[in-house]
Amino acid sequence: MSRTSHLNMNADILELREFYDSKLGRVATRAITSALVPLWRPIREERLLGIGYAVPFLDRFATDCERAIALMPAAQGAIPWPVGSPSQTVLVDIEELPFGDASVDRVLVVHALEYAESPLEFLNEIWRVLAPGGHVVIVVPNRRGVWARFEHTPFGSGRPWSRGQLVRLLRQSSFTPAAASEALHFAPFRRQSMLALAPGLERLGHRIWPAFAGVVIVEATKQIFRGIPVASARRERRRLMQPVLVPQGAR
Repeated sequence: MSRTSHLNMNADILELREFYDSKLGRVATRAITSALVPLWRPIREERLLGIGYAVPFLDRFATDCERAIALMPAAQGAIPWPVGSPSQTVLVDIEELPFGDASVDRVLVVHALEYAESPLEFLNEIWRVLAPGGHVVIVVPNRRGVWARFEHTPFGSGRPWSRGQLVRLLRQSSFTPAAASEALHFAPFRRQSMLALAPGLERLGHRIWPAFAGVVIVEATKQIFRGIPVASARRERRRLMQPVLVPQGAR
């Protein structure tokens, strides 16, 4: 497989689930969750969207939400979430989200931006559905990291990003970057003996080699209002869709 075709592939839902159910996936989940915790400012009666394959992290952060929904791209496929409860999963086109303007408080993006056909259009759509003062948290493969060079994890497919590239894209979409972090400072070992070293390497790498982490995490806020462009055919179609949530204004 050529590198070009590999970059353009979408993640497969079965491969994602298999990875996060593996020992390496569970270690990766803990490392990313630890990096997300300091960025996760409480929002009262929060309405949370997870876009891509965010369910390993929604399990941790959705417990106190008024409502949490997992949006999975059509090209990826979907699985029910949460386990043991009525499903809150929706299969979507990530550039045409079935939500009203200013209807959610926070969006968590994992395994989505790196596969977006138009990253700018995708972030514009997130900007639309976020309430004023709302937050978006994006997790993407780090283009300088080791994980982007191995194909046995989902962080080795799609387009990797640097922190600077992601910050510029967010600003281009009228977001205000507020905080950033990294995670996966250890190599994607598959041997149990090597995985036992991962927690210590994660702490050490956070201090010594953060630029080479496996993922970049950036939080941004919707702090400004912008002009509404002339509606395209896509926007016209969206007006005919029944929104899942309706605007409630800022919390």
